[in-house]
Amino acid sequence: MHFICCIKQVPDTSKVKIDPETNTLIRSGVESIANPYDMVALEAVLTLKDTYEGTVTALSMGPPQAEQVLREAISRGADEAILLSDRAFAGADTLATSYALTRAIEKLAQKIPVDIVCCGKQAIDGDTAQVGPGIATRLGYTQFTYVTEIKEIDTINARITVKRKVEGGSEIIRGSLPAVLTVELELAKLRRASLPRLIHSLKSEISVWNAEAIQGDKQKLGLKGSPTWVKKIFSPPLKEGGPRFDARENSPQAVEDCLKTLLADETFAFQFLKQWKR
Repeated sequence: MHFICCIKQVPDTSKVKIDPETNTLIRSGVESIANPYDMVALEAVLTLKDTYEGTVTALSMGPPQAEQVLREAISRGADEAILLSDRAFAGADTLATSYALTRAIEKLAQKIPVDIVCCGKQAIDGDTAQVGPGIATRLGYTQFTYVTEIKEIDTINARITVKRKVEGGSEIIRGSLPAVLTVELELAKLRRASLPRLIHSLKSEISVWNAEAIQGDKQKLGLKGSPTWVKKIFSPPLKEGGPRFDARENSPQAVEDCLKTLLADETFAFQFLKQWKR
């Protein structure tokens, strides 16, 4: 079986700051990491490889430094790593990103037919959850989103059974392969990279593909292929909280002031009086 895992390099959002003048992320000096959801996706396909045998290919799109997350994928067990890196890819939104990744997956499938493409549910820097479904739609593969457990793969009949989150609970569904899975964090716990694998990852060659290598239409790549763009980015204002009432010195007055404040809200007052009449 051939498993492909899409991995994105993202800024560590716990350390990101915003430039108040340009309303853009200040990336300089901010550590980049592999998107946590994508690393769970990697663990998922590595587990499938252990169970059903096959090959795992890690795929990423980004600047040359994104090679770092691919080496991490190799250190954990990926067999091959491909980096899509070209100025033509710069500024891509989710539509253009899914197009470029799809072209790369189609090229990989010419060498070894693809059974499963696995992605994280979303990237922590964008939170759109659109790239995985975009890839599935472009490839025409069966789509499974919000996956929390991979139950079984029927290799004879080329079918997969998964458990996924739905509003108010979960469901178990079955579909045909090839398929695209987008996974939740609880799907798997990351394995540790062994010392031999770490050494192997440092020596491994990362294949770098440009727009020409994937035979991509430049009108569908990068900014040219992106119908959406970020107009403004900002931090939400800190909530100062509501009024406080100190009952230590004059508790009756504090209670009275509190009730006046609550009843000043017409919606609350209506519901409160409605319950009181009962």
